[in-house]
Amino acid sequence: MRTGTETETGTEMETDSKADKFLDTGDDTDISKSLILRNQTIVVTGGAGLVGSHLADHLSKANEVIVADDLSKGTRSRVPDKTTFVEADMTNPDEVASVITSDVDIVFHLAAYTDTNFAEPRRLFEENSDMTYNILEQAAAVGVDGVAFTSSSTVYGEAPRPTSEGYAPLEPISVYGASKLADEGLLSTYAHTESLTVWCFRFANIVGPKQRGNVIPDFIQKLLEDPETLTILGDGRQEKSYLYVTECVDAICYVVEHTDDPMNIYNIGTETTTSVTKIADIVSDVMGLDPAYDYTGGDRGWDGDVPRMRLSVEKLRTIGWSADTESNAAVRQAARELYDELKPSDNHST
Repeated sequence: MRTGTETETGTEMETDSKADKFLDTGDDTDISKSLILRNQTIVVTGGAGLVGSHLADHLSKANEVIVADDLSKGTRSRVPDKTTFVEADMTNPDEVASVITSDVDIVFHLAAYTDTNFAEPRRLFEENSDMTYNILEQAAAVGVDGVAFTSSSTVYGEAPRPTSEGYAPLEPISVYGASKLADEGLLSTYAHTESLTVWCFRFANIVGPKQRGNVIPDFIQKLLEDPETLTILGDGRQEKSYLYVTECVDAICYVVEHTDDPMNIYNIGTETTTSVTKIADIVSDVMGLDPAYDYTGGDRGWDGDVPRMRLSVEKLRTIGWSADTESNAAVRQAARELYDELKPSDNHST
């Protein structure tokens, strides 16, 4: 946990001993504290994506992990070698049944379509809901102990900040947010009518390597094409929380290990925010550029975009977890890694 303060670039910080977060397994591998995530058979849907692949890698250190992904968004190369990969469509009940069998203990359901990379709103809503319904139905049928679900801050809509888990009414302003809220309703139903423990994680913006279709890689790709001018959607003042992917994974596992109510809802994020213009500044600095910014105007980047988001993480803090890295530092770390991935190979420095 964080005990010191962090500069804007996230370089000065004191942390407590890792012993506070991890259990010694007798080798060089750190895994999260608690027996619940040891020697389990675990399914990770969407395990070829950003968060899913990192989660699968983390869990595979002490568990048998099955990654299920249809590869419509994720890439096979992301799937950790120590896991078993199954190419499966979670909207198909038969394929779900082939993955979630009676020997599975926990399902981490991360597979989802988002409104930033899926142009058919009705299909997005229906397929996200179908996936969740199929997984819950099968999990209950075969006696799975728990289902952990990655929701989103978009379920809150344009809520007062910082937004706590108990805020109501929930009024999402995008089809994606509406689909996540509908999924939470299904999860709540199964948590209270079946012998399932359910965890819902409402994410801030998660960043990290190999990410595509989001603001950081978008800026990098634009600047590789035109180093002089960067087009920014909206007015650049949109402001949100950003969390680095490995910290997101640690938070997920920590909550699963330390909570056991039928329905457990937690925000996952940082206490800080950063603006789109600041992200542009960080990306430009990482690339060694000083472009002119061309704003498209308006207070949001697209229809359904929430201009300002900061989640309350007090509930998460009360059970003993907080992020070590602030928003700007998370963005900078991701920008460095993504630039290294995306820049032409002949530009690599030695």
